[in-house]
Amino acid sequence: MLNILLAEDDRDLALAIIDHLEIENILCDYAANGIEGKALIEQNSYDVLILDINMPGMDGLSLCEKIRSDSNDTPVLMLTARDTLANKIEGFNAGTDDYMIKPFEIEELIVRLHALAKRRSGQASVIQTGALKLDLHSRQVSIGESPVKLSPTGFKLLEVLMRASPNPVSHSELILKVWGDDLPDSNKLRVHIHNLRKSLEAGNAGHMLQTSTGFGFFISTEHI
Repeated sequence: MLNILLAEDDRDLALAIIDHLEIENILCDYAANGIEGKALIEQNSYDVLILDINMPGMDGLSLCEKIRSDSNDTPVLMLTARDTLANKIEGFNAGTDDYMIKPFEIEELIVRLHALAKRRSGQASVIQTGALKLDLHSRQVSIGESPVKLSPTGFKLLEVLMRASPNPVSHSELILKVWGDDLPDSNKLRVHIHNLRKSLEAGNAGHMLQTSTGFGFFISTEHI
């Protein structure tokens, strides 16, 4: 079951969307403006955020920029009456993952929500779990103020695990996302996980890389 946030100041449109989502067995929290939406995002975890581009208090673009600066990689679907290329570029630069131009068909909205929910957004430039921080732009990893040295493969492994955290990632999914079609030998993943754990241990964060027995690995959000 998907869990969605809808931030939309047009109450009639919002109620129509919520009614259709309920029929599709999709849970939906509602915010009438960007400030309410921001508060709900800070309190809850969502599969997709639906943001209206024009809202009082804080518009959709500003809210999207805010959550991306806070390392929130929840996919964002922006609702807008602005259909020019310049408007879309502005939205994507703010961290939007997809657009729907008003008026739209609810059935298409539902299809796009399911598609977005299958992936986390690639728009966040910094991913952080506890004291562990991964900067996608500078390609740097740190634990608190201390830098962590990783190989390119170790960096990619950590990125995949942190994007999924606290959920585990299977061996097969890790191999696919890190090496693609260039499948490594059976020991390669184990060796790189071992090296990644040793690098995290050097910063007293080795406990964060946990094994899901018989399945894969995950980055724990719990402090040990």
